[in-house]
Amino acid sequence: MASGYGLAGGPSRCFPFWQEVLACYVSNTNSEDDSGKAKCAPVLEDYYECLHHKKEAARTIALQAAYRKAQAAQPRDDAPSAGQIRSLGLLDAPVEEKNLKPIKWLPHKEMN
Repeated sequence: MASGYGLAGGPSRCFPFWQEVLACYVSNTNSEDDSGKAKCAPVLEDYYECLHHKKEAARTIALQAAYRKAQAAQPRDDAPSAGQIRSLGLLDAPVEEKNLKPIKWLPHKEMN
């Protein structure tokens, strides 16, 4: 895909960045002097970011970590405590309170 063409035959999403890289190289270098390549480093970095999304992924991971840290630092005001959850009594409640129907097991011969 470095040519800039996608699998469907049309230009890929990074093709405009590739064109900028080529334009930079053409305008800043020649066959005798390659010292202008350093001027193209930011444009080349943009092209690599378009291809691999490494900076975007790093920012996303950092934002997710900051969000989790902020959530952990501010506990919910209305969150029930562990004791309140245990005292709901659903585990020890009779079947009628749980609003469940008891399972009726059929003898083996009646299953057919």
